[in-house]
Amino acid sequence: MANPRDYYEVLGVDRSASADEIKKAYRKIALKYHPDRNPGDAEAEAAFKEAAEAYAVLSDKDKRQRYDQFGHAGVGAGSGGGAGFSNLEDIFAHFGDLFGGGGGGGFFSQFFGGGGGRRRGASLRVDLELTLEDVASGVKKTIEINRPESCDNCGGSGARPGTEPTTCGTCKGRGEVIANQGFLSIRQTCPTCRGAGSQISDPCSKCRGRGSVPTKVPITVTIPPGIEEGHVERIAGQGEPGEAGAPPGDLVVVIHVEPHSVFLRHGDDLVAQAKIRYRQAVLGDSVEVPTITGETVVLKIPPGTQPGARLRVRNHGLPRADGYGRGSLIVQVQIEVPTKISSEQEQLLREFDEAEQKRQTRQSRKRGIFEKVKDIFQ
Repeated sequence: MANPRDYYEVLGVDRSASADEIKKAYRKIALKYHPDRNPGDAEAEAAFKEAAEAYAVLSDKDKRQRYDQFGHAGVGAGSGGGAGFSNLEDIFAHFGDLFGGGGGGGFFSQFFGGGGGRRRGASLRVDLELTLEDVASGVKKTIEINRPESCDNCGGSGARPGTEPTTCGTCKGRGEVIANQGFLSIRQTCPTCRGAGSQISDPCSKCRGRGSVPTKVPITVTIPPGIEEGHVERIAGQGEPGEAGAPPGDLVVVIHVEPHSVFLRHGDDLVAQAKIRYRQAVLGDSVEVPTITGETVVLKIPPGTQPGARLRVRNHGLPRADGYGRGSLIVQVQIEVPTKISSEQEQLLREFDEAEQKRQTRQSRKRGIFEKVKDIFQ
């Protein structure tokens, strides 16, 4: 789609529409243009994909906010780009549960005959720990998940090697049966074989007829820079396998960020502590402070800096999740007080304190004179 339409226009809702209104609008359009209702209709399929892309963005709080602010550029949209859908099966895998079923279209599969209502595989969840340095740069992590994989003893058939499953007598191998309800004929999953179309009388000794065994599988996860604590990354098709060829579930990766020894995160900003000497606070100075990238940056301390003051170094925080710029490094100043000093230093401090007291006394007297003059002319 060279010039994608406005997503709110696609779903026929106002920009202020609630999440429920957006969901209802998408369901209505998806029902109208679903490929099972419009076989061979390229325009209906395009409308179905367009609606799915719009819903994928507007139903996600963060994506919707970026879309409202930056338009299609904020979500990388166009021809499915904003949602990442490569085909119809990908759309079914993401949104089939909106229509009362799992992958393959859920409600559509049962009503129009697209897949016999076989249940999509369950999603798997893992928690992934990241360092703040990972968040700053983005990273690829390989994690191991334990999920059912095809049994190598029976080749995934579930039957003992040398034997084969037999055709289900209820559905005659179709995996589904037709139930008449009034003038409607509705296809449903076969209750005997649960959609497999076959039955196993002599099960495999390794998988016990399931056709799969728990296996550790390595998965590489790409983490973009600036990701937030608690963010959920969903990797399509990496969950448990579905029933009898139905689509697999997803892998849900929940992000956690470890506390850092130097920096404290506040959104895209990083806060760090820096100790300076009394002379630097009074006269001002330039000091080097560390950044999250491992480099150092020069921090200018203005004269008269007070304890606890926060000085900002722009563009040295974390990358923003939308890819536009970085936050700031905020340095909170602490004045270092020595625990031991020499007699010479003590004498100099006493002389400084006496001079400071005289200066404050002179200023107090001047203020007193000004106050008296002010009273005369009021």
